[in-house]
Amino acid sequence: MLLKDRNVFVTGGSKGIGRAIALKCAEHGANVAISAEDTAESREALAATADEIAALGVRSTWVAASAEDPETGERLVEAAVSAFGRLDTFINNAGICPFHSFLDMPRETYLKTVDVNLNGAYFAVQAAANQMVKQGDGGAIIAVSSISALVGGGMQTHYTPTKAGVLSLMQSTAIALGPHGIRCNALLPGTIETDINRDDLADPDKRAYMEGRTPLGRLGTPDDLAGPAVFLASDLAQYVTGAALLVDGGLFANLQ
Repeated sequence: MLLKDRNVFVTGGSKGIGRAIALKCAEHGANVAISAEDTAESREALAATADEIAALGVRSTWVAASAEDPETGERLVEAAVSAFGRLDTFINNAGICPFHSFLDMPRETYLKTVDVNLNGAYFAVQAAANQMVKQGDGGAIIAVSSISALVGGGMQTHYTPTKAGVLSLMQSTAIALGPHGIRCNALLPGTIETDINRDDLADPDKRAYMEGRTPLGRLGTPDDLAGPAVFLASDLAQYVTGAALLVDGGLFANLQ
């Protein structure tokens, strides 16, 4: 119960990595709020995940709001404070990666990716940080970046810069918020099988290649990110800030 009685918000929490993190935080005793985009499908998934969280004996709430809207961050914080009274941990996980070639990248695809992944993260983290400063007793902020912050991708020229930006954001906010006792860290997942890349990994040759490149011999699952997120949110990581934690099965280290 590493997070007993903590109040956690997870963006992009209705499915994939965000859902796994939200459920693991609840298993460790946290009250958990989640958000996702405002669509009928997302609302259904949010409600279902919130019910699973509550079934673990903690409180839960959810918000349907677009991550790319600069006002969303304040809405999320207000929802958490309204439901739980305060916010202790904010986990920015929401992101998109519509694979596309570089030379004919549609401008709208590039701009939406930047707005969701980086601009949305900036304003959401800022809103969470202001709430934690107001509370006066510290907190933890975690952003889900990517191994793509460290390496390139020919079909991800719009995506990799946003994930490098998210990593840099955590490093800079660690400095800016350290005096307030707020720790800021980044998780860098490797190849994790989610809705974002499931179609890409449906190619058996591509799948076999990625599995072969990974020293642990398998693709990652959303649950593989959940434990590291709980660690960074907990007091076990009380002297960890500005860090980048690779969760990639050894993929980045395997250059040969």
